Amino acid sequence: MKNYLTAGIGFSQLIRLIRKNSISFKPRYILRCLFLLQSSLWTDIFSHLENKLYGKQIENTPVPEDPIFIIGHWRTGTTLLHQLLNLDANLAAPTLFQVALPSCFLCSYHYYSPIFSTLLSKYRPMDNVRLGMNEPQEDEYAFYRITGCSPIERLVFPKNQNYFILDHSSFLPDNEKDKSIWGIQVRNYFRKLQFSNRKRIISKNPFNSFRIKELVALFPKAKFIHIIRNPYDVVPSTLNMWKIVYTQNRLNCKGMVPCLEDVTKGLDKVLTTIQKESVILNTENFYVMKFEDLESDPFEELRKLYSWFEMPFEPPFKNQLESFLINLGPYRKNEFHLSKEEKELISRQLFHHMGIFNYQ
Repeated sequence: MKNYLTAGIGFSQLIRLIRKNSISFKPRYILRCLFLLQSSLWTDIFSHLENKLYGKQIENTPVPEDPIFIIGHWRTGTTLLHQLLNLDANLAAPTLFQVALPSCFLCSYHYYSPIFSTLLSKYRPMDNVRLGMNEPQEDEYAFYRITGCSPIERLVFPKNQNYFILDHSSFLPDNEKDKSIWGIQVRNYFRKLQFSNRKRIISKNPFNSFRIKELVALFPKAKFIHIIRNPYDVVPSTLNMWKIVYTQNRLNCKGMVPCLEDVTKGLDKVLTTIQKESVILNTENFYVMKFEDLESDPFEELRKLYSWFEMPFEPPFKNQLESFLINLGPYRKNEFHLSKEEKELISRQLFHHMGIFNYQ
């Protein structure tokens, strides 16, 4: 399903993005824009209806103070952890549908269900992870659609080749007024999720690695899980992911697909930022997990996580985990092979972090 990063955005927000950014006048980009324009009109219609039906009820729902945020770089196991925690009956992750249509997911589900069934691929384009309307999904896609401030904008409308080293300031608005509005919009989205499921929200969003301080201010009792993985696995897998996502969603010819060095610098920036910003968190609100530990013994790793956060690790959750992992059995990870020179480049850039986490 191409254009999935932008489909579902409202009409005025889409027009603002098009006016602000350049679009290349080539058939494929024009067709993408036409598809997005008609999609935005339907989004506005359902948004208006939803506000009339549920607006007051949502306003009267308290904003949750205690979401759990999964942070860390892409391809480190954030999706697997998100899926596993979503099996807990006390937790709920935003679904693909809820992040694709954040302004109207309460009233439009049954109308969009047959469309999603037709257009949605069975698996993610970068790996073999199953896709579905009700599967857990990262909420940056919702932030992009409702706040007007997200690094995804630079992915869809590239301006230069620096995007993939994450050397830009679009994680948050530039001025305090717009930052305050951004915070209100994010809190309102979480309020709506709370109204929808009445459970503790579990969020997965690599871009939130750059927003720890702001998220703590918005959600005072929030907890954070930083999941890490061997950079020799993360970098080539991320390189493959960015190439696919970038090709399927951009609306102009500017920019270029990343190289190995770009992705390595981006990973360095994520790890450095988390290390720097996580010092503001209370020890009991921050947990570091290795993907390799989660993969080798998910029950034990989740038990330790729950103990750290003083959350009940209940038998029904254990049963759900067991069933999920049995069904996950045939899943095969992508395999990538690095040359000696590529490994040396990664180790030079990430020497400090690899030493901290004991990766060789």
